[in-house]
Amino acid sequence: MHIALLSRNRNLYSTRRLVEAAESRGHSARVVDTLRCYMSIASHHPSIHYKGAEIEPFDAVIPRIGASVTFYGCAVLRQFEMMSTYVLNDSVSITRSRDKLRSLQLLSRKGLGLPITGFAHSPDDIPDLITMVKGAPLVIKLLEGTQGIGVVLAETNQAAESVIQAFMGMKTNIMVQEYIKEARGADIRCFVIGDKVVASMKRQAAEGEFRSNLHRGGTASVIRITPEERSTAIRAAKAMGLRVAGVDLLRSNHGPVIMEVNSSPGLQGIEAATGKDIAGMIIEHIEKNAALPRKTPTKPKG
Repeated sequence: MHIALLSRNRNLYSTRRLVEAAESRGHSARVVDTLRCYMSIASHHPSIHYKGAEIEPFDAVIPRIGASVTFYGCAVLRQFEMMSTYVLNDSVSITRSRDKLRSLQLLSRKGLGLPITGFAHSPDDIPDLITMVKGAPLVIKLLEGTQGIGVVLAETNQAAESVIQAFMGMKTNIMVQEYIKEARGADIRCFVIGDKVVASMKRQAAEGEFRSNLHRGGTASVIRITPEERSTAIRAAKAMGLRVAGVDLLRSNHGPVIMEVNSSPGLQGIEAATGKDIAGMIIEHIEKNAALPRKTPTKPKG
């Protein structure tokens, strides 16, 4: 097969590993800079041009679209879909998962475990918003934040009120969540491919830090997940319509709760922690599914 990787940086670990895995299985792989693609939107011959020429046909596309280029990246991906190219994760699924509030609403609709989450517009509603999520300590998150950036732990109601007021004053969209203290600064990343959790790791926050992201100094180790956690991760990926996803869970006193569903999960941490060839598993999934009749895993509703 001829596979395209939509990525802005060919030197990123995940991009390199996917290229290596594809080539080791006899496929050709080309890294395509998402922002250098431009489109001819026509009824009979939709096409994508790249660096001055029409791009060659691909059998499959692996989107590695960064959060900062979600809008344009998904437009490019939609164009590939219009050209009947198999895409690993489709544009609707990625757009859903990147909108933190929308994704939580979709997961809530499916009855999946979530931390109590509040969202409001008016500063007048802040006191009730804080009460809604069981009071401080609580977590305040930017809707557009990634890798732990834009996440604040407010230790007191007064601190929470001040931070929320500041964000609202800057016209910044935030959500407020209950703090799951029994998780003790740890979360579980479940890596889902198709309808299976193929690997999982525990991410532990650094000393004095509550965010477990590896980019924030967290450490990763192998963990055995429960059947309930496995089922939750698979159902969460399916609710988003993602074929490949990183589902982040917390262990709460009332079972697993979902923090986020990531449509472009990094490979470095999970491969290092588990020793598994996750990149190879992704290519194997494409081999099994790219030749099947085109069927989007998402539904128009939501």
